[in-house]
This record gives sequence, structure tokens and C-alpha cells, in this order.
Amino acid sequence: MPNKKSIIPESEEEKLNVVYRLTVRIAEELEQARIAEYTQLLHRPFRLIMLNLLSGAARGVGVAIGFTFFAATIIYVLQVLGALNLPIIGDYIADIVRIVQRQLELKTY
Repeated sequence: MPNKKSIIPESEEEKLNVVYRLTVRIAEELEQARIAEYTQLLHRPFRLIMLNLLSGAARGVGVAIGFTFFAATIIYVLQVLGALNLPIIGDYIADIVRIVQRQLELKTY
């Protein structure tokens, strides 16, 4: 009985090995991309909606907390600068306050 190498020419066997390696690589990449989990999620629209609502709420809370820390830091820095009583920064802040007051006086609701 002839062995496998004598039945399949060397070049065809190499081609099969290349195709096999490419197929295995594509399967691994699809597994890493979690395509199967995504398609299962698409078959359950209620779960998809709930996950999107939950992620949106988490993003919103994260933005709110981040903005709060950012604004608190800016206010703290302005208070420190105001306590130093620097003439240039004090004049700049006074100009901003005057501009805001004028805008409030001009708006009649």
C-alpha cells in the first residue's frame, strides 16, 4: 500500500497545508472577535436594548463625575489665584464678571 506522500504530489500537499493554516488563523481571529456572541446578541433584541441602556447610563454618570472633578479643580485654582490678589488676574476676572452682568441685564424674559 503506497503511503500518502506518493499519492499526493508535494506541491498539492504544500497548498493544502497553506490552506489549512489560513483556515485555522481565520477561525482564531473570528473567535477573538467574538462574532458568535455578537450574532447571539442580535437574536435577543431585549438583551441588546438593556445592554445599550446600561452602557449609556454608565457613560453619562462617568461624564458627570469627570466634569464635576474638573470643575472643582478649576474653581479651586481660581480661588487660590484670587487669594493671591494678583492685579492682572483680578482685573481679568472682574472684566468677566462685568460682561456677564451686562448680558444678564440686557436679557428680558
